[in-house]
Amino acid sequence: MDRAQLLLLGLPLFLFCSDLFSLFTPPPPPPHHHHHHHHHPPHHHHHPPHHHHHPPHHHHHPPHHPPQHHYQPITIELPPEKTTSSIANSGLGNTVNINFCSSCSYRGTAVTMKNMLDIAFPGTEVILANYPPSLPKRLLSKLVPVVQIGVIGVVVAGEHIFPVLGFAAPPPWYFNLRANKFGTIASTWLLGNALQSFLQSSGAFEIYFNGELVFSKLKEGRFPGEIELKDLITKKMTNSLRVNGVSELMS
Repeated sequence: MDRAQLLLLGLPLFLFCSDLFSLFTPPPPPPHHHHHHHHHPPHHHHHPPHHHHHPPHHHHHPPHHPPQHHYQPITIELPPEKTTSSIANSGLGNTVNINFCSSCSYRGTAVTMKNMLDIAFPGTEVILANYPPSLPKRLLSKLVPVVQIGVIGVVVAGEHIFPVLGFAAPPPWYFNLRANKFGTIASTWLLGNALQSFLQSSGAFEIYFNGELVFSKLKEGRFPGEIELKDLITKKMTNSLRVNGVSELMS
């Protein structure tokens, strides 16, 4: 055990002494001799041949510098950044109108399209509005409630209404309606509401870009896809940019 303890103590001491010896010994001279040879030639005038042999060593260094031409691909990637920035800023000042049938439950689809356009074309104003039906349908839709109230009033109080209108006795069909009073009132109310909703609905989902029609559900018979609508707006936007650029050049 004593020998083992001596070995365990002796090895660390030996390593510690070797480290101290390596610290206090001077560094190896070979790397410094090369620098001295470069600085000494001006002092040694007796060795002109050595000055003639050094230039060839300088001619061997230029081949190591040409690999610095790896910066050229960076200049090729710059133009796409400019084009993307111009496309991102092209939405400023443009307006997209989404006119939809509010009575057809199209508002959810219109809001989804609006959020998509706000993200895809920042700066573009997206306006949602109701697309009204044609004038004849609007007039008829306003007459439906009047007819509903008239039929219900006749069924409930026809005995008093017909004498006021100049009838000596109510017509025969009145008694048929009066016989099924509840069914007549319910059917009049339900059918009138269905007819009114049909007359008030236009079924439209029209999209305009700066007043120009881009997509029409009335013509296509379907809703536009998000990618399809984005492509249509992008084409219209690029065309408007080209027209504006030509007008600026002409002015």
